[in-house]
Amino acid sequence: MAKLNHLLVVDDDNRIRGLLKEYLNEKNFIISTAENSFEAKNKLKFLKFDLLVIDVMMPGQDGYDLTKEIKKESNIPIILLTAKSEVENRIKGLELGADDYLSKPFEPKELLLRINNIIKKSKKLDTKKKYFIGKAQVDLNKMTIQLNNNFKKINETEKKVLLEMLTNPGKTYSRLKIAKISGITQERSIDVMITRLRQKIEQNPKKPKYLQTVRGSGYVLWIE
Repeated sequence: MAKLNHLLVVDDDNRIRGLLKEYLNEKNFIISTAENSFEAKNKLKFLKFDLLVIDVMMPGQDGYDLTKEIKKESNIPIILLTAKSEVENRIKGLELGADDYLSKPFEPKELLLRINNIIKKSKKLDTKKKYFIGKAQVDLNKMTIQLNNNFKKINETEKKVLLEMLTNPGKTYSRLKIAKISGITQERSIDVMITRLRQKIEQNPKKPKYLQTVRGSGYVLWIE
């Protein structure tokens, strides 16, 4: 089962909090709520969220200052909600690090579309970071894999496949799907590419622990 995304809705209006919680729950999100910045920051200390929806106009610390404070410590995506629709207010929110901005009143469906778009972007793998598959260190930016102090290059096709599989560890990819990702059309060529990747990733390529064959289905990448 796919992991459900956990959102935090921060708004001092009880009615809006309740409506958004009910609507987004129906759309398969886990929803927590907070009525002010203080309560939101307490929840952020103990819970992990995939996205925050924050009202700008709140008593105490407003949504702008809350966004600024959160973005100093985290890259968690934020959508700001406000009754103000002036351009300068939208710009201010974006300058403080907000990922999107929605003026009240709004259609819940529009908020849902913006949430889905931002989460989809945020789930994309950062190719500048290094990733570990067991003891193999993968550098997609430099297109190298380091294992036991040995560096091996990967080509553009191998990079595309690794990028996709690292984004979805544990997901089985059919040869047809790998063909679409890589641009390779021959099944035999796909098998050869997987063999090459195993030689770069696995301690024992003949008994792969991470890049495994799923009999009759395709291939899967496991990450410890």
